[in-house]
Amino acid sequence: MATRIRLTRRESNNTPLPYTASPLYLFWSDICLAIQYAWALPWIVLPLRLGRTSSLDELHLSLQGAISVITQLFLAVFQLLFLLCLPILAFVPIPVPWALAFIAVSLTFNYTVTMLILNGFQRVLESKAPVIEQPWHQKERWLYINGVANGHFWVQNNIDQLSYTFGRKILGIHNRTGGILFDLVECLIQRGFSYATGDIRRAYVLIKGALLDSSVEKVVLVLHSQGGIEGGLIIDWLLDELPQDLLHQLEVYTFGNAANHFNNPLRSCRASGLSGLSTRRSISYIEHYANSNDPVSWLGILRFASIPNRYLGRLFVRPGSGHLMNQHYLDNMFTLGPDKRVLDSNPFMDMTVDVPLALISQNVRGLSRATGTLNEPAEEDLFPVPTPATALQNGKVQNGQGDEELHVKDFSRLWQYRNGGSPDR
Repeated sequence: MATRIRLTRRESNNTPLPYTASPLYLFWSDICLAIQYAWALPWIVLPLRLGRTSSLDELHLSLQGAISVITQLFLAVFQLLFLLCLPILAFVPIPVPWALAFIAVSLTFNYTVTMLILNGFQRVLESKAPVIEQPWHQKERWLYINGVANGHFWVQNNIDQLSYTFGRKILGIHNRTGGILFDLVECLIQRGFSYATGDIRRAYVLIKGALLDSSVEKVVLVLHSQGGIEGGLIIDWLLDELPQDLLHQLEVYTFGNAANHFNNPLRSCRASGLSGLSTRRSISYIEHYANSNDPVSWLGILRFASIPNRYLGRLFVRPGSGHLMNQHYLDNMFTLGPDKRVLDSNPFMDMTVDVPLALISQNVRGLSRATGTLNEPAEEDLFPVPTPATALQNGKVQNGQGDEELHVKDFSRLWQYRNGGSPDR
């Protein structure tokens, strides 16, 4: 019997957004939250499934992968000892020059190790997967921002798997790792103080440039983990600077999002006069994907998504653990076959969605009467992504197989992009 999930609506109102509180308060709150869930850190890499990993998975047994894991473990121990020494330096009578020298040498050593072994000096990476692009792909730009503890090798694997999955060239903006503990500190600073690090500023320039490029009709931003924090800050900047018609070319898809907010305001405060047609938002589509037992998602999207107006976008939650982009998210949600093409079926996308068909039919009929098309549903509407496979027949929603039963894949716009496809064609 197929697994069933319940589709629910997240209500919106004008409640002030708590992420605008005192930065110091937010910073302290995040520290307490991280300590509260510290026991669940092993779930970030579980399940391991070492015997079933592909060559692109983070924990696949390879020389470069082993070097990445061993280096991160070494840095975790080194950084923990360094952080434990800081209170000692504050209370033990050690000459200030010696204390400063200790801190400087430690940070320099950490930077040298991460840059030479993990990161390299290339900030922007391009996918190397041999994909055959369609003509309309030339008018699209796909960009990816990675999460914590990702060196050059893992980011390259991420964008290569994304390229195989969606049949397009992917540009990766490397959010450089400083080691897992220092990355966590950076996340707390970015979330609490809205601090833009170098990779955020670099990504902002690239994304804004793509939106301003007259030859580009669509910009797709894929975010993972800490990349969700950075992407959220970039979106805040874009909302400040770009006109609505350019922002509407942007689509955002996140995995294991660690951000504490995700903005997407309404394009107009005036209610639409069209029956069944919700007021559109600035960014055309936002979708979030999370594993239910992913500790990073607990600290991010799964904690804040229920707060009205805090996390805009459609949320998909998969029962399971793990936080790694390829091994735990893409492998389970967009499973590749031996030919590196996404399979038409997987347990997550085949999960049955429990939603009243009368509500779906009403929404689809209203949208069809109002616009003459099934394109561009508002994110609050509870009906499937409109494609030729999801049609309205005799007043009922059909999933393309003569079946009124709907699945997760029927509601996922990102799923329509698999293997070079497009929901707009």
